[in-house]
Order: sequence, then structure tokens, then C-alpha cells
Amino acid sequence: MKAKRMAELTNDELQKKVRDYKDELFNLRFQLATGQLDNPMRIGEVRKNIARAKTLLRQRELKGQSV
Repeated sequence: MKAKRMAELTNDELQKKVRDYKDELFNLRFQLATGQLDNPMRIGEVRKNIARAKTLLRQRELKGQSV
């Protein structure tokens, strides 16, 4: 998911996305370990999506505290 599209989500929706991405990452790592992973590039995409969502949440948190 692009950062621009992610920025349109609320904090609760972003936190849900992070949980969903973490679950997906766990499943991808499990598939990798068992040799069933079709697209290993997906692991990197999911990790970047987690980082994007967490970055947006942190930016919003800091923006709220600076006032």
C-alpha cells in the first residue's frame, strides 16, 4: 500500500493494518521455512508496509504532543 493512501487512514485503521501485516509476515516466514513460499519479494514489501504505517502513527503522535 502506498504511503499516500495509508495517510488517509485513521489511527485505529493503521493499527489494524500493522497487526494484519505482522500476521501476514509471520505466515510468509513460515512458508519460507517450509519451502512453500512462491514470491519471496513479498516479505520485503510487507516489512516496508509495516514501517510505513508505524512511521505515520509516530508522526501523528509527535504532532499531537508538540502543541
